[in-house]
Amino acid sequence: KYGSVDNAYLDDNGQKVDLPEGIAHFLEHKLFESEDGDAFSKYAKTGAYSNAYTSFDRTCYLFSCSNRFYDNLKILLDFVRSPYFTEATVNKEQGIIGQEIKMYDDMPNWRVMFNMLEGMFYTHPVRIDIAGTVQSIAKITDKTLYDCYNRFYSLSNMFLVLAGDFDEGQVLDFINKNLAVDDTQNKKANAVIENEPDNVKQNLVNCNLDVAKPLFCIGFKESGRAKTPTIKQIAGMEILLKMLAGSASPLYKSLLEKDLINEEFSFEYFTGRGFSLPIFDGESDNPKEVLNLILAEADRLKSGGFDNKLFEASRREIYGRGIRRFDSAEGVCSMLTDSAVLEYNLFDYFDALASITKQDILNQLSVFTAEKAVLSVVNPIEKGGN
Repeated sequence: KYGSVDNAYLDDNGQKVDLPEGIAHFLEHKLFESEDGDAFSKYAKTGAYSNAYTSFDRTCYLFSCSNRFYDNLKILLDFVRSPYFTEATVNKEQGIIGQEIKMYDDMPNWRVMFNMLEGMFYTHPVRIDIAGTVQSIAKITDKTLYDCYNRFYSLSNMFLVLAGDFDEGQVLDFINKNLAVDDTQNKKANAVIENEPDNVKQNLVNCNLDVAKPLFCIGFKESGRAKTPTIKQIAGMEILLKMLAGSASPLYKSLLEKDLINEEFSFEYFTGRGFSLPIFDGESDNPKEVLNLILAEADRLKSGGFDNKLFEASRREIYGRGIRRFDSAEGVCSMLTDSAVLEYNLFDYFDALASITKQDILNQLSVFTAEKAVLSVVNPIEKGGN
């Protein structure tokens, strides 16, 4: 449970320790290395697929295989518990990740999202690019990586998710035999995420990049509190967004008829440990009008109520989509990971979907106001411009 938002913690004396932005992502890159070769090379010999990623609230290391399962599991258990950092390898990685950061700075879909988050939040670290900045990663040393690893990579802050054809008892015996436990490094993470004002920092954010059509990202700030949404809030907002802007909604049809959106239009409930906000994104020649129509439809629902058929159809579609994920081992792992990070029982989500009432949905409509909205737009570079 360690992601880019965890950029500060309380030490054993209760003192706040600030970390360089992007260090969680940097640590993920470096953990694959060891004195006897990197983990990717070891997985290549077993024929397994391996990867890793860092998001706002987690860092995940994963593999999938059709054979040699226990060999692959041992590689995973070994390398995540065997950090190896040197000054030389850290300096090399700073150049590699620095190029990655510059690449993402030029990606319109990435930029429009983070510009929205920067306009939304004053201090909450979710507004910071997951990889940090070229300046922030320059502050990372082998010592800060070890300090960070010892703080956040304790067994009390880690979880293992498995899905496939194996014997659970044998796997547990294997883990107990092969997972070294060092209590001296099993510290509590004590991550610190500061609260901030409920109001947004900036309602409109514009920038220019090389795009053919303007891109937009609209977010609505639920609260300045660093609070993880409940599973019922997540289920309720997913139903609400489907009713508000799904393909069967009056709003979606209106936006299409007025040529304000195209097939790139999408929406999601952007959530994680300590943050949550509904967002809409896509392409449009008039993003401000898209925002106005979203607000108008929310006001109509607040005063006029919901269409019962649309409510039930939206709930059933989301419920069915979740059930279908059990057909995939990867889907099961993803759902179990979400439940571990956000600290709920996997099946609580389906219970919440089944028990949601129209009044629950109505209560969540309060976030859709102009004061809570941030509109981020990436405009095309004008001919002859820079």
